Amino acid sequence: MIRNIIRGLLYFIVFVTIQVLILNNIYYLRIATPFLYLYFLLKLPVGVSNSAMLLISFVTGLTIDVFSNTPGMHAAACTFVGFFRAGMIRLLIGKELLEGAYPSYSVFGTGGFLRYTVMFVVLHHVVLFLVESLTLFDPLFLVIRILSSALLSVVLIAIVEAFNMEAVKNGE
Repeated sequence: MIRNIIRGLLYFIVFVTIQVLILNNIYYLRIATPFLYLYFLLKLPVGVSNSAMLLISFVTGLTIDVFSNTPGMHAAACTFVGFFRAGMIRLLIGKELLEGAYPSYSVFGTGGFLRYTVMFVVLHHVVLFLVESLTLFDPLFLVIRILSSALLSVVLIAIVEAFNMEAVKNGE
């Protein structure tokens, strides 16, 4: 139990720090920005209660907002995807998972984890960029921003998951 809490805090600190100090300054072609901090929310155990998930998602988004000077946009997007996370896992995986199982390539399968990641990230980005723009004045540019940022985020998350030390250490 203590090990899981320490692991969660370490993931939170590492990924929020990387996001705030490095990735928030990347605007690929002035369109795409990677959001690697979502990996922390993706990797929370399967059995987390909805209220705990909402609280953790809100605090994570609020922390990013505080350091990025984005008033509530990440908090809203993270809380939104946190609300639907359990349903996404049930919908995409379809089988009963053990309480406390961490989503990964080995638990969900490579395809299952990637589908889960893509759905989670795209849903987050749709909410984030809609709240950011507050208009549908240029819907094509909005769609391009959502898809390019989501693609960049999913690729980074997939790379980090591929190098996840616990899975490598366990030989999975």
